[in-house]
Amino acid sequence: MRIAIAQLDCVVGDLAGNAARILGAVTESRHAGADLVITPELSLCGYPPEDLVLRPAFLEACADELSRLAAEVSGTTVLIGYPEAGDRKPHNAVAVVRDRRIAAVYRKGELPNYTVFDEQRYFEPAREPCVIDVAGVRVGIIICEDVWFPDPARVARDAGAQLLVVPNGSPYHTRQQALRREVVTARAKETGLPIVYVNRVGGQDELVFDGASFIVDGAGALTQQLPAWREAVALAEFDGATPKAVRGALDERLEPHVYSALTMGVRDYVQKNRFPGVLVGLSGGIDSALTLAIAVDALGRERVRALMLQSKYNAPMSLEDARAMAGILGVRYDEIPIDGVFDAFRAALVDEFKGLPDDATEENIQARIRGTLLMALSNKHGAIVLTTGNKSEMAVGYATLYGDMAGGFAVLKDISKTLVYRLARYRNSFGRVIPERIITRAPSAELRLEQTDQDSLPPYDVLDAILEAYVEENLSPAEIVARGLAPEHVAQVVRLIKINEYKRRQAAVGIRITPRGFGKDWRYPITSAWAEWKSVSA
Repeated sequence: MRIAIAQLDCVVGDLAGNAARILGAVTESRHAGADLVITPELSLCGYPPEDLVLRPAFLEACADELSRLAAEVSGTTVLIGYPEAGDRKPHNAVAVVRDRRIAAVYRKGELPNYTVFDEQRYFEPAREPCVIDVAGVRVGIIICEDVWFPDPARVARDAGAQLLVVPNGSPYHTRQQALRREVVTARAKETGLPIVYVNRVGGQDELVFDGASFIVDGAGALTQQLPAWREAVALAEFDGATPKAVRGALDERLEPHVYSALTMGVRDYVQKNRFPGVLVGLSGGIDSALTLAIAVDALGRERVRALMLQSKYNAPMSLEDARAMAGILGVRYDEIPIDGVFDAFRAALVDEFKGLPDDATEENIQARIRGTLLMALSNKHGAIVLTTGNKSEMAVGYATLYGDMAGGFAVLKDISKTLVYRLARYRNSFGRVIPERIITRAPSAELRLEQTDQDSLPPYDVLDAILEAYVEENLSPAEIVARGLAPEHVAQVVRLIKINEYKRRQAAVGIRITPRGFGKDWRYPITSAWAEWKSVSA
């Protein structure tokens, strides 16, 4: 038996385009002698379709497109994911297509309702197994979340399955690849059945899907590994239901996967939403430098424009480094001074501010001038502004509403400051594009003289350790202090996270790469009297 794994990048809502992509994979697989072709979860409509599945017209269109696609399939069996209309709610389903018809349907039983998932809002579960014959092998079908629980795999085995196949829409985060392998290995050992795990690839709003499909044998040992971060149609050979071993392994280092996630996230967001290009405010600092490098790697230099919006507070080295980096990458680079605009704002407010000292107000005005100019160019030319703030800054409110937060897509939204530096080093390891001084100098917003980020924040290694513990691990302040972090730092950071929720709610969508980002999986109230940080305050 030969199984083709179609690791595809299907676009949400592009039914005809997705059908064409599936049919192309089927044609390629059939010519290679595949008996079975497996496409990812909800491959026909793209994943996750969210509230589109609440529209009856969308479900009808999916059914019509599936019928047209099925009529084109012969000579092999194909598994196609789609939303199937139900009595109460739709089903997250897989159609078994062969001989130009839909021969069977499997409906997902376990519906995830945590972190970025809310499938119970959209779908009705079902519990009936689906086992089909492929080249004399009994193949059981389960979908994504089903494999995370023992029962669906066991039920399929008890229904006669000799092999399990699992279409998936599993988004990436830094721990997910290891978790998938652990779970699939456990199911294989429990059932004694080989498992073919097929995942989608591509960016969809804040989510990125890494592909990285794989096969394990009945003892849970890896027999075949597909690449991460690119589409692929791979053939897997079986001796009966036993997979034949093929060389392949994933790079287990963090930085290559995260950098690939960011470039894919930018590329797919820009291209799928048909923006002609991107604008990046290049400050001479590390965050905008990394954002620019990612943008060029994702889109090519012709679709990226960098702008330095300099003021009297910008150090000469900031301009020098911004010019140098733009030159290395070959992007269009322009400089627009903002001092005259800043003076005009101050003149307009002179009576209101009379007798009051300069403070964050004047700093924020500068950031808002820059945001206004970038958005003006975006409106005029159509390119989307990429914001450059990182997760550490967004957590504690070290960002200006309608200023450096202005833009359409937040590339580093889920990247801590310490990881920003690691990614900059990683990018330079395969071709230096970020000047060394950008990486080694003290970070600064440069909104007043001799300003550095650490004037008002704990050191970034301390800040990021607290953020990871509180946001991603959900530890209490007391538990974080027990790890050896200073109570005053923990109290300060937890307080800042809480009081800056209103800012994050207004931030641009951005790429999620950790188990918990400030997006779908962070839903805290803006108005709240809960003050958890006081439990560790001095």
